[in-house]
Amino acid sequence: MRPKIFSILAVVLLAALFHSCKPGAELPPPNIVWITSEDNSVHYMDLYTEGGAPTPHIEALAEHGILFSNAFSNGPVCSVARSTLMSGCYAPRIGANYHRREKLVPMPGGLEMFPAYLRSAGYYTTNNSKEDYNIIKGDSVWDESSRTAHWQNRAEGQPFFHVFNIVTTHESRLHFTEDQMQDYTPVTDTTSFSLFPIHPRTALFTYTNAFYRDKIMEMDRQAGQVVAELEEAGLLENTFIFYFGDHGGVLPGSKGYLYETGLHVPLVVHVPDNYRHLTDNEKGSSVNGFVRFVDFGPTVLHLAGVDIPKAMDGVPFLGKGINSSEVNKRDEAYGYADRMDEKYDMVRSYRHGRYKYIRSYQPYQFDGLMTNYRHIMLANQQWLERFKKGKLTPLQARFFNRRPPEMLFDLHNDPLETRNLAGDHAYSEILTGMRNGLDHWIKSMPDLSFYPEHVLVEQAFDDPAAFGRDHIEEIVSYIGLANLQLLKFSDAKSGILSGLGSEDPRARYWALVVCSSFATPDRELVQVAREITATDPELLNRVRAAEYLGLIGIDSPVKTMTDALYASVNGTEALQIFNSIVLMQDGEPGYVFELDPERINEEVRNHLQVSRRLEYLIKN
Repeated sequence: MRPKIFSILAVVLLAALFHSCKPGAELPPPNIVWITSEDNSVHYMDLYTEGGAPTPHIEALAEHGILFSNAFSNGPVCSVARSTLMSGCYAPRIGANYHRREKLVPMPGGLEMFPAYLRSAGYYTTNNSKEDYNIIKGDSVWDESSRTAHWQNRAEGQPFFHVFNIVTTHESRLHFTEDQMQDYTPVTDTTSFSLFPIHPRTALFTYTNAFYRDKIMEMDRQAGQVVAELEEAGLLENTFIFYFGDHGGVLPGSKGYLYETGLHVPLVVHVPDNYRHLTDNEKGSSVNGFVRFVDFGPTVLHLAGVDIPKAMDGVPFLGKGINSSEVNKRDEAYGYADRMDEKYDMVRSYRHGRYKYIRSYQPYQFDGLMTNYRHIMLANQQWLERFKKGKLTPLQARFFNRRPPEMLFDLHNDPLETRNLAGDHAYSEILTGMRNGLDHWIKSMPDLSFYPEHVLVEQAFDDPAAFGRDHIEEIVSYIGLANLQLLKFSDAKSGILSGLGSEDPRARYWALVVCSSFATPDRELVQVAREITATDPELLNRVRAAEYLGLIGIDSPVKTMTDALYASVNGTEALQIFNSIVLMQDGEPGYVFELDPERINEEVRNHLQVSRRLEYLIKN
């Protein structure tokens, strides 16, 4: 830890500077406040989208500041998004991309969470109160992080950075029961908005939409209270205020997924009168350039006059020397979705201007694979029930069917991502460019998720960033194997067989994933896969081979997967096995598993996420 005398001297000097300032004199560093609201995308606020909830307090901030039209969370769920915000780093590079974490990871060597640099510069840093980081925080980040943390507790004249989290719109607020629906009539007019095309046209979905919009209006009032408190204290003219959603959500199919409803968030920045010289944006103006969560920490540091560590991935979008016309030219954003609670997936997205590219590395693991927490929401339950009864349109049923490995959307003409252009020859050049852009990004990070999570926990999470640097050649080779999915099967087969015969267990793993992606009952692949189910030393590879054989309907995967589950003594590994079991049971062709909980290792059985999977499977 830094010597306390340093911080004390910094506060004294800043306070003296503040009190000595006269008109025209150099100003002290500005105060900076973040107001974050949970689970809010731009699609439900009238400030951005017709039919959205009115948010007069946030709109007032925009009138005095800047409205950002294209702000993006890099991750569509809380812990991943917040880890990105605090680190200024892409989460798959530093091992912070799994929600809920199996193990806290350290920051990359020589790097701290960005508020620590503000503290070193004399700022008072407070967080009220949600953290939910996947990263080891350390003692240098916050002066106080609690439900009572407040900027008022700083030394006189000390600049402050304060985060105020609003949970009013969190997903859990939509976990109402049918009885509770009878007790509350939404204020929002149910004829004032349209349902998303992916959702069934039912009274329940309409009610849920209206209820959520009511919560957004309540959240706006709470945001207004924070602003009013600053104004009453005479601090508004010296304080930058950022309002933004911590990621998208929260109607079914948004939170946790890389569609725009999961990533595209509202962002408004109030620019204080005394610091208008730090931006050349006009009061009440809009910025159309892309800003990402990796950029938020560097932006705060830059506004505060603090050097930005080179190890951060983000770049500032406000502050001295930042030209608004240059920011408006920024047109790239990346997204990542891996495990969310007990549900595994691996999806990456690349937004370039009007086009959005989504790459599913395990496309047979459909979006709607069971997650217990999601299923508490009545609308999610109804969506699944109507799918099972064949009462959905093809677009509405997409959520419960296997995905193509690539999706391409023209968001100017199709903002809700309903028409996949990846198979349209007219867009082949655009598809290739987007594919190459995403491929370059994941290789250059490098993306750690090309190792199974249990391998990362065991081998990488003491220093994930260093592990990635040391194993970048292996990761690039796994990416090459995964990209065999994008070829014709006849062109990919030799590469698949080579991967299946590799001495590298991760190469075999990815070759098996590609087999399942094609789901082609090829005689040679079937023979090798059968051998792997019986002899591979890696339990997860046996499961992946059984998955392929099960998906093509050649062999039942039940015995191989069940035996692997009983043999596993690692909770994270077992959770991945459980994911495949649920997929085999709930997806086509639908296999029946009869599990004996007593045969599962006791430590594995007590793993929180495993227990949720086990509870679901026993009930079903």
